[in-house]
Amino acid sequence: MASVFKALGDPTRREILKLLNENDMTAGEIFKHFNISRPAITKHLDILREAELVSSEKKGLYVIYSINLSVLQEGLSNFMTFFEKR
Repeated sequence: MASVFKALGDPTRREILKLLNENDMTAGEIFKHFNISRPAITKHLDILREAELVSSEKKGLYVIYSINLSVLQEGLSNFMTFFEKR
């Protein structure tokens, strides 16, 4: 759960997740939406993959990134258990 919240703590990564929630994309397509370097986008994608919030699949010359909503939902659900009345 900690890796999920670390990944969500950055506004660029949250914006990447918003984009991927609309469509699967390549790193190049994601890059076009930001004013940062390609290596920085790659680093953000690596962090999102490590947290399992994003999956990647090689298709020909490209790597396609997809959001993994079940991990996001599980992380948020687990977080909400801290606020349940006992």
